[in-house]
Amino acid sequence: MVTTTRPERGGETRELLLTTAERLFAEHGVAAVSSRQISEAAGQANNSAVGYHIGTKTDVVLAIVRRHSAPMERRRAEMLATLTEASGLHEWIACLVRPVTGHLADLGNPTWYARFAAQITTDPALRQLVTDETTASPSLRQTLEGIFLLVPALPEQVRRERGDMMRHLLVHMCAERERALHEGTPTPHPTWDAAATGLIDAVTGLWLAPVSAPGSP
Repeated sequence: MVTTTRPERGGETRELLLTTAERLFAEHGVAAVSSRQISEAAGQANNSAVGYHIGTKTDVVLAIVRRHSAPMERRRAEMLATLTEASGLHEWIACLVRPVTGHLADLGNPTWYARFAAQITTDPALRQLVTDETTASPSLRQTLEGIFLLVPALPEQVRRERGDMMRHLLVHMCAERERALHEGTPTPHPTWDAAATGLIDAVTGLWLAPVSAPGSP
């Protein structure tokens, strides 16, 4: 007879708590969900299970981010390895987008990570913390550096603004597609791969768009 050791059971409980927290955060926002609610929704008799197995709510958020970041990091590193000196802006932006959409596709349906990420980007207490965590990724830093080397010369204010637009497009369009798939409502594209192509085209166009002079109609 195969028995489950206490560390194995602890690891399973931690994963269950993280999965439950991700869903609740995606559906209700981080601030609206307590550690006790996560424990109860995960079927844990001990209301302190989150604190015992993971830590604070901030620890929970970072743990969720990290368990999704690892597969996206591997996928992005593989894509970067295929680029050459002739690769253009479109190919570099693909290295930003497709690791995210490919990971979401691999997770199946339903998923909650895209909506969780969208909630985090609007949380004033967690946004910078998670941004610092994700931008520490070597492959993401390399990708952003490659993109910024290829975009046209832009005023610094415009460059920062379009960088924010790029981030919001990626996060919120993925969240919107994830929501629609979960609810069974129509989506603009039949697959995550096709959705990625649309996003890559849109982000490329964003960087190549003209910059109007102040006061222009």
